[in-house]
Amino acid sequence: MIKRDWSPAEADTWTREDWLAAALSVIAFVLVALGATYAFLLRPIGFVLLGTGVALGGLVSWIVGPKLTAVSGEYEKKQAEYVEQLERIVRWEDHDG
Repeated sequence: MIKRDWSPAEADTWTREDWLAAALSVIAFVLVALGATYAFLLRPIGFVLLGTGVALGGLVSWIVGPKLTAVSGEYEKKQAEYVEQLERIVRWEDHDG
């Protein structure tokens, strides 16, 4: 139902999972804000709302995490190549620049 394996190219585009995570993150934010307010007033509903909001935040992280991992892995690889190229240029091994 929710895709967990992503290639970097697939992860860089918006999919159904992104829209679901966006909608759930808004709901989670509102629930955490309301829950914290009511929890400070020691209302039982506040603790329920706060717990639900935190759980939805965890669900959002579970949904988006694999995409972020795929994209960040690709960026780390590009960064390593860039650093290697910079080191060659600094040592004057590559005169093409």
